[in-house]
Amino acid sequence: KHTKTDRIDAQLIARELKDGRLDSIHVPDMEREQLRSLFRRRNDLVKDYRRIKSLIKSQLLYFGVIVPEQYDNSHWSHGFRDWLDALQFEYCPARATLDSRMRQFRFVDQDLRDVSTQLRRFCKTYYKKDYNLLRSIPGIGGIVACGILCELGDLRRFRSLKHLSGYVGLAPGIYQSGDNLRTTGMTRRAHRLIRSYFIEASWQAIRTDPIMQSYYRKHLGKNVKSIIVKVARKLLSRTLAVIKTETPYVIGVVE
Repeated sequence: KHTKTDRIDAQLIARELKDGRLDSIHVPDMEREQLRSLFRRRNDLVKDYRRIKSLIKSQLLYFGVIVPEQYDNSHWSHGFRDWLDALQFEYCPARATLDSRMRQFRFVDQDLRDVSTQLRRFCKTYYKKDYNLLRSIPGIGGIVACGILCELGDLRRFRSLKHLSGYVGLAPGIYQSGDNLRTTGMTRRAHRLIRSYFIEASWQAIRTDPIMQSYYRKHLGKNVKSIIVKVARKLLSRTLAVIKTETPYVIGVVE
């Protein structure tokens, strides 16, 4: 249930390694490593995409330009983009700045779409069975499914949910020194990228799956962050179950 952090344990680990009682770590094959590079490239593009959008909005705010109410949201429709292209400033340097940023925005936007398409196409082609099993789970979309396949590999290699949750980082953290023992919330030892994906997917799951929604409401009144972590761990449990049993998830069936 806990992740050890006591330095004294290092001596025990070293002794076990010396005696040959420790199993080797999992090393992904070259195909999986190169697929992972494409997934991480997509995440780099997502950061660039958010950054350039923030820069454009900051320029509008700096020069006192008010965004029309119908466009004031996170979704940048073609109408909003056309509005930005037609926007006039008192002096031309500001217009030139916005034009430059819009060119960068369109380039990153298109590159992000292309990489996402390539990523989904590869997973559908070479990992079709596991991809479709993952997509049957409410909350897990195409990109999240690709992330699981790229970063976690074949989930069948994990012995149990405890093993998988410890790897992802959806497990309690423990600090121990001598006889003193205390919890530290979620463990800091985590695959931070995949953990964040499961947290985001959990919000979608409670909207689309009545059982997950009921589980979320049962814990209402507690810290929202703690509740969504519980939901994420439950979602992780489903993920492992559908892969190991090779049975698609059915919405509304009590687990």
